[in-house]
Amino acid sequence: MAQTPSNMLPLETTAPDFELLDTVSNKTLSLQVLKGAKATVIMFICNHCPFVVHVNSQLVSIANTYADKGVSFIAISSNDVVNYPQDSTENMKTKAESEAYPFPYLYDETQEVAKAYQAACTPDFYVFDSALKLKYRGQLDDSRPGNNLPVTGKDLRYAIDCVIANKENTKEQKPSIGCNIKWKK
Repeated sequence: MAQTPSNMLPLETTAPDFELLDTVSNKTLSLQVLKGAKATVIMFICNHCPFVVHVNSQLVSIANTYADKGVSFIAISSNDVVNYPQDSTENMKTKAESEAYPFPYLYDETQEVAKAYQAACTPDFYVFDSALKLKYRGQLDDSRPGNNLPVTGKDLRYAIDCVIANKENTKEQKPSIGCNIKWKK
């Protein structure tokens, strides 16, 4: 397993806008339509990465926990589906349904959105406030496949709680670690 860290986009960066295909509804959705009233969590994930597989159930749990608190969750896959067919739109839809994702699972076919966010790995997490200013980027928590630490989502949960409470997150923001995004050649 290759271990690629987040690039750590600068805090206060405005969320780059996008319109992408939601593989579940088969509709094009935009950030402006999907953003949350209090916070927006953008996650770069994919179907096959063991780091994502390791945290999938926690992603669903966190999204369900914050669903009625003005927090929107958006999952994006930017992987090259020609060389990684397990990440195809059909397989994305199947994965979203089998995991019961309570958030849209968008496909970034051109990879321009991943580049705009400087996403490097899966999973890669970004938390934006109501004005779409970046307040957190980094890891879900310290758990990784094989390190025997429980998957709690504590870092992401704390970041979301800070945004909801309109308080500064003074904790260290650690890069996420995961599989590299599968860039087109």
